[in-house]
Amino acid sequence: METTASRSASDLERHLGYWLRRVSNHVSGEFKRALQMQHTSVAEWVVLCHVQERSGITPSELAEALALTRGAVSKVIDKLEAKDWITGSTKAEDNRVRLFSLTLKGIRVLPQLRRIADRNDQAFFAVLQPDERDTLQLLLSKLIEHHDTGAVPIL
Repeated sequence: METTASRSASDLERHLGYWLRRVSNHVSGEFKRALQMQHTSVAEWVVLCHVQERSGITPSELAEALALTRGAVSKVIDKLEAKDWITGSTKAEDNRVRLFSLTLKGIRVLPQLRRIADRNDQAFFAVLQPDERDTLQLLLSKLIEHHDTGAVPIL
């Protein structure tokens, strides 16, 4: 005979969201802890990657790309500037607009942070075959696109 407790656990385990959350919590938690050892955050790493991909990006463009408020992006920018990992310059046509790019320190630290991300992924997803990883990424991308979830997970 099935008890209420076993039925509840069984019901819970039928939900894909439950499994996604368990995976996400573990993967992101380990990554966050590894970055903290380097005195940085996931948000800083994500912004660094975006600045590296689009040198001369504005705070507004960063906020839009990350689906964050300008205030939230400004806080991360301030931390990265304090570390001398990014620098801002004023746009020639409009001195109210700041353009950000990596500093030499930022260029040097980003590969170290990428290695942490790569090791984290490898540690968690190594159990999957390459075709399984590709399928998982395809399915998750499909869900993100269908539900138009533009927010980049950085917290």
